[in-house]
Amino acid sequence: MMSFWRVLSSERLKMSKSYVWLLVIGSPVLSLVPGLLSDNQGEKMSWELLLSVMSMMHALLFLPVLSGIFAALICRYEHHDGGWKLLLSLPVTRLSVYLSKYVMIIGLLAAVQITFLVMVLGMGLFQGAPDPIPWAQLLKSVFGGFVACLPLAALQLAISQSWSSFGAPLALNVSLTIPNILIANSSTYGPYYPWVQPLLAMSHYGDDGFGAFNLPLETLMMIVGGSLIVFFAAGLISFYRKAV
Repeated sequence: MMSFWRVLSSERLKMSKSYVWLLVIGSPVLSLVPGLLSDNQGEKMSWELLLSVMSMMHALLFLPVLSGIFAALICRYEHHDGGWKLLLSLPVTRLSVYLSKYVMIIGLLAAVQITFLVMVLGMGLFQGAPDPIPWAQLLKSVFGGFVACLPLAALQLAISQSWSSFGAPLALNVSLTIPNILIANSSTYGPYYPWVQPLLAMSHYGDDGFGAFNLPLETLMMIVGGSLIVFFAAGLISFYRKAV
């Protein structure tokens, strides 16, 4: 356990020397644009509409892409100048190393979601959305989007630690994110596609939805949980077999 906290502290220091905070605030800040442009057809702005328009691009494109960027960044240092060999020669276990990197990725994604929530609240106050603030709906959307990112983060970490190239995992991630809007329309394939799961969780329409949006949120979370176990276990096994 002590080795895990030491490695996690080291990962935090490495990230603090980068400009990763710009990525953390980037998507939430960009989500302000559709919030400003949204129109409730002359009526008072509703929190539901605001959350819907601000979360669409955020969850459709930026969250999946950010999960890949964070994973690539967290492995970038070790891919240069024998970094993996140096790190694994220290008195730390491979489990501690892998788990600390995963915790850093999901910590950054949590920071993104918290920042997004702040932006939604700020835009709601600016647009004059009515009281009371629907905290349950906002938190359900933001937390659901975070949870739906967990298997994707595990998958991206597995890819990034295996490939020494920084750009290749990112290119793969972006290419698999682009079809999201089409796959989300499929109730058959949408729920099982990791890149579209954050969108489904943040923009859940329940029985009024279409395609994969019509899937019960509880069922979606079960799929997300199963995917997380499979991707994390596969990545960890691959890391244990990694030659350094």
